[in-house]
Amino acid sequence: MPARASADPPREAWLGVHERGSPALLRLMAALSLRLGRRASRVVLHAITAYYFAVAPRARRASRGYLRRALGREPRLHERYRHFLYFATTIHDRVFIAGDREGALALSVEGEALMRAQQASGRGAILLGAHLGSFAIVGAVGARIDGVRIAMAMYEDNAGKLRRLFGAIGARSAPPVVPLGQVDSMLQIAARLDRGEFVGVLADRGLGGDARRPVRLLGERTLLPTGPMRIAAMLGCAVIFMAGLYRGANRYHVVFEPLADFAGMHGADRQAAVDAAIERYAALLDAHCRRDPCNWFNFYDFWDLADPEAR
Repeated sequence: MPARASADPPREAWLGVHERGSPALLRLMAALSLRLGRRASRVVLHAITAYYFAVAPRARRASRGYLRRALGREPRLHERYRHFLYFATTIHDRVFIAGDREGALALSVEGEALMRAQQASGRGAILLGAHLGSFAIVGAVGARIDGVRIAMAMYEDNAGKLRRLFGAIGARSAPPVVPLGQVDSMLQIAARLDRGEFVGVLADRGLGGDARRPVRLLGERTLLPTGPMRIAAMLGCAVIFMAGLYRGANRYHVVFEPLADFAGMHGADRQAAVDAAIERYAALLDAHCRRDPCNWFNFYDFWDLADPEAR
């Protein structure tokens, strides 16, 4: 596999996929969920999921192609529907997390000792995740570990959606956000790391100008953006893999695993370490997608990006 990252990446497919819904629907669903409780409001959630499953052929095709790779066979209809339902559930459960009602959710944590050790070192770390499970539940778990502070790094469009959700339910405060794509974004990340904080980044999607590296994921070649890992290397910080996996009913399993540590690295050693870390990141994604296949929330052809002729 070539070690050099792609220098001329195509426009990302996810940029052309617009989310459905409206602020009014968000407010209505949030209010209904908090009033009725999680179990009763899931009746409405099933109806919404069934509707979008019926009217979103592009997402259905992408879901089917992904599940075929993750399962190693053709997915059954109920598995394809469950994929949509898991995504809808993680969005729905943000209401309970934002409303300080995460007690409605049963959480288990793998890697808490790693987070405590990193926090005790006084050095912050980048938490590198993907559109795999729930980003929000990772932040909720972080708040339960003494002294651990997690900020979310995201682009303004996503940050605006988060603010609208908290506004819709009248939450007192929103989780800290580091805006990406701004002149001082890296300075803000560096300042938080210097204070011993954690910064969460989703590293499976990039923008049109991002350099990317070819990897193997679920048995096929695809491209992953190199930017998040290169930022961690330039800042000389530790990187921890994160995932908040939904496992049915009200259960979530949050995973923290060591990924890389760029402290003291320079030049060729640092570049080699970046390449190795991206390979490990892809391997972790592969393992978790196979173990919890319905938690992958990229509803477009993630593998098509690696094939110029298919594009």
